[in-house]
Amino acid sequence: MDGGNNCGSIGGIMNNKQRTMLSNKSRVECVRNQRKDSEGFSESPDLEFEYSDTDKWAAELSEIYSYTEGPEFLLNRKCFEEDFRIHVTDKSWTELDAVQHRAHAMRLLDGLEVTAREKRLKIARAILYIAQGTSAECASEAEVQHWMRYNAFLLLSVGTFSALVELLNMEIDNSAACSSAVRKPAISLADSTDLRILLNIMYIMVETIQQEEPMDSPEWKAARDTFKTELGSPLYNNEPMSVMLFGMVTKFCSGHAPHFPMKKVLLLLWKIILFTLGGFEQLLNIKVQKRGELGLPPLPEDSIRVVRSMRAASPPASTSDLLEQQQKRARREHKALIKQDNLDAFNEKDPYKADDAREDEYDNDDGENAMEPESFPLERDEVMPVPLPHPPCERLSFPKGLPWAPKVREKDIENFLESSRSKFIGYTLGNDIDTVVGLPRPIHESIKTLKQHKYVSIAEIQMSKEDEYQKTPLSGGEEMIDMCATELLYQGILPSLPQYMIALLKILLAAAPTSKAKTDSINILADVLPEEMPTTVLQSMKLGVDVNRHKEIIVKAISAILLLLLKHFKLNHVYQFEYMAQHLVFANCIPLILKFFNQNIMSYITAKNSITVLDFPYCVVNELPELTAESLEAGENSQFCWRNLFSCINLLRILNKLTKWKHSRTMMLVVFKSAPILKRALKVKQAMMQLYVLKLLKVQTKYLGRQWRKSNMKTMSAIYQKVRHRLNDDWAYGNDLDARPWDFQAEECALRANIERFNSRRYDKNQTNPEYLPVDNCLQSVLGQSVDLPEDFQMNYDLWLEREVFSKPISWEELLH
Repeated sequence: MDGGNNCGSIGGIMNNKQRTMLSNKSRVECVRNQRKDSEGFSESPDLEFEYSDTDKWAAELSEIYSYTEGPEFLLNRKCFEEDFRIHVTDKSWTELDAVQHRAHAMRLLDGLEVTAREKRLKIARAILYIAQGTSAECASEAEVQHWMRYNAFLLLSVGTFSALVELLNMEIDNSAACSSAVRKPAISLADSTDLRILLNIMYIMVETIQQEEPMDSPEWKAARDTFKTELGSPLYNNEPMSVMLFGMVTKFCSGHAPHFPMKKVLLLLWKIILFTLGGFEQLLNIKVQKRGELGLPPLPEDSIRVVRSMRAASPPASTSDLLEQQQKRARREHKALIKQDNLDAFNEKDPYKADDAREDEYDNDDGENAMEPESFPLERDEVMPVPLPHPPCERLSFPKGLPWAPKVREKDIENFLESSRSKFIGYTLGNDIDTVVGLPRPIHESIKTLKQHKYVSIAEIQMSKEDEYQKTPLSGGEEMIDMCATELLYQGILPSLPQYMIALLKILLAAAPTSKAKTDSINILADVLPEEMPTTVLQSMKLGVDVNRHKEIIVKAISAILLLLLKHFKLNHVYQFEYMAQHLVFANCIPLILKFFNQNIMSYITAKNSITVLDFPYCVVNELPELTAESLEAGENSQFCWRNLFSCINLLRILNKLTKWKHSRTMMLVVFKSAPILKRALKVKQAMMQLYVLKLLKVQTKYLGRQWRKSNMKTMSAIYQKVRHRLNDDWAYGNDLDARPWDFQAEECALRANIERFNSRRYDKNQTNPEYLPVDNCLQSVLGQSVDLPEDFQMNYDLWLEREVFSKPISWEELLH
């Protein structure tokens, strides 16, 4: 009532013009607040998501199992107890000592060598139950995880992993199972039982052993290091373990083995690559070490720490606000009559000025030059109360300065100097960045500033060294190749790398939520569909959640595999990275990722395709409640789905890797109309995801035209605020040399030729250029060489002498002359 009385008293002393202006302002505020409430973005909190190599250990363990596999937990326990009671009658597994544990594990390992499949399968299930932590004897999830760690190191010490690899090889080459699966009209969980059990044990061992704990014993630490080295070395069929799993992926995509449980294969492949090559922290350490070895200055900042400390920006408004913008412009026409002195006075007096600019920073992105309709400035103070000041903590929350140190390439300094010389002096000097004679003093200062921020990358050094090897193959000497895990993996996948990339992208396409079911697409649900399809609504809902979760996990694994490989190959040698990146581009990776993001990305990130009570290890420790439709729909009480947000960031990072400094690929982003798709992804209030979206928008801004830049000024401001600056990069104006059209195909062809020369020189030892082989000119050494003659020649040597030597007259005089 008090508010109403106040309004009435104010209305009594206002003239008509004041009432009109106040009502206009109120109407605009009302519309804006309604829009904010309906969209829920401007006031929504940041997503509390911390990007890392993996999710929590328990979440990663639960994702290897589909909900359809739930009944098998009890079957594994039954197989273990049947065998255990034969040899140990009076104690449980947790009551045995270390010697007894080892003896029983070795006894089970011997049982894997039996020829009868049923017996071997029971022993494998018993081993899987041990790897799962012997849950029946544990009272809590923490206790299960404790025994999982102990049992994983125990199984590793008795040689279980090597035995499992041999069995996996046998199952891969099992032609009977493959032909049976090919002939089946519908493949279900039962067709991949043997493979699933083996892959489950191997995944649990890799995922558990790679987790470092401060309380680990020295024996466990040594076992972890040895296991890591073995996984990355060509010890399994003379190739690293990852290459074998890549082979399974291609065999599955070719249609020869449709029963392969692809989700488990991809998860195991991801974890082995992560374990053997290292995660993002290790990548940063390797980068720092390599820069030190090459004599390069240290990195300007810790990129991981900078990204984690960034805050998300409020998303720009959608195109649905255009109508309101037109109304604003119509109401704004009367403002042209305001005198300049009134405006100056208003700018001095307006108490809202400082706050409105910050509040409305991202309020609209399509009509962003528009200003809010204001009341007449000198009359506003009479009718509007003085606002309460904001708490000081709000002002302190805005970062001061830019998050990234600016960088400049040597090529950019050369271009700047060349343009300055031709402008002021009229001549050029080529690749000279030191001579500044005849240039004005401001140019000297500019060059000094550019050189202060000059950044030389490891890739530039590697490319210049490769050019030297190509130019001087004889005097360049032998290249010292560090046979690290990354190098061994590259050598292993090099012969079939294009097929591996195509296979991964095929599976990614099939798992993308925007993909439509097609008859020619591959079936990735072989290890989630039950033998008997659901008959009730509840079972159908459960299976629907399981299928969606299954696809999300596949996307997560593939995105992590591709990103890890790209980053490690780029550090190891830039042409290894370029080889993989080019084949991804040739396999249509760029439009595939854009197709993935052409959906309601907020719905995907907040999807709740999980049933907490069915997740491992919760489901094996607790009594399962009766499932209802309400409990299935409820899902997790989480702000977002970790794996989906992780996948989105990975895919954006891959897209950045593929397009950075590649104008032909940047044009693909423009041709496929990626700008509106990426702009919608800015609605996700997570700083890291927004950063990579803004990077992708920045590289194509110069191609999008002046009108796009004019109507998207808030997005342009966000790019300035969050993305690293290149000091003389005219990305926002479109007048850069790089923005001019040319034959983009020539760029890819030149890169491909460089890659092929690198691979041929470094890895193709059979095709050495004969011109570079040394020639032996010594008569004695040539005649003294032992020559292996074929058997038929030795048997007919007398005939050869008669025909070729004795029967032919030789004129020695002519020969001597």
